[in-house]
Amino acid sequence: MKKILVSPSLLAADFSRLGEELDRIEAAGADMLHLDVMDGILVPNISFGMPVIASLRKTSRMFFDVHIMIVDPIRYIDALAKAGADGVTFHIEAARDVGAVIDAIKGHGMKAGLTLKPGTPVSDLLPWLPRLDLALVMSVEPGFGGQSFMADMMDKVSAIRSQSLRAGNPDLIVQVDGGVDRTTATACGAAGADCLVAGSAVFGKADYAAEVAAIRAAAAAGWESR
Repeated sequence: MKKILVSPSLLAADFSRLGEELDRIEAAGADMLHLDVMDGILVPNISFGMPVIASLRKTSRMFFDVHIMIVDPIRYIDALAKAGADGVTFHIEAARDVGAVIDAIKGHGMKAGLTLKPGTPVSDLLPWLPRLDLALVMSVEPGFGGQSFMADMMDKVSAIRSQSLRAGNPDLIVQVDGGVDRTTATACGAAGADCLVAGSAVFGKADYAAEVAAIRAAAAAGWESR
């Protein structure tokens, strides 16, 4: 069966006990930790920055899947690498030179990801597929957690998955972020996603391991139905 990655979003965690939350999510079998860095300009919210990432890095070996929602992202790539990011996904709408940002990320040995807001056509991202490690499809408007899943964004997932094969990048990770839970995960897998970001669907539940497993199983079932 297809290996599905689950990347719980720290934005939904209890910030008064982040160390404990990180331990619980790692013990639950999560594959990555999704960290949303927002500047209040590209998106209408502010989250956390390098000090939080660096502090968490000291206590965890998990893959830090960092999604930066900031303008002119190339300014922060060096700092993200120093803080301990393993992968950095940035917004195509925010970068003046997409290729230069990809080069900067890879130059630090990190995985490079690219994403786009729901209103941005997927055709803007497709030319970059040969150079990416990850492509993220936002299934909510970025900036806030707890929004409803936008099912029509699965057409973007399908397009990216099919074009990644034609682009000679079959190992591309296709990630979905926004409104993902054990119900919507099936549609994500069926569209070709193999990495799901889940916030309150994991951190908002009593049993993290059960939710991670349920999301992974639902997405895998969807994948097998393709």
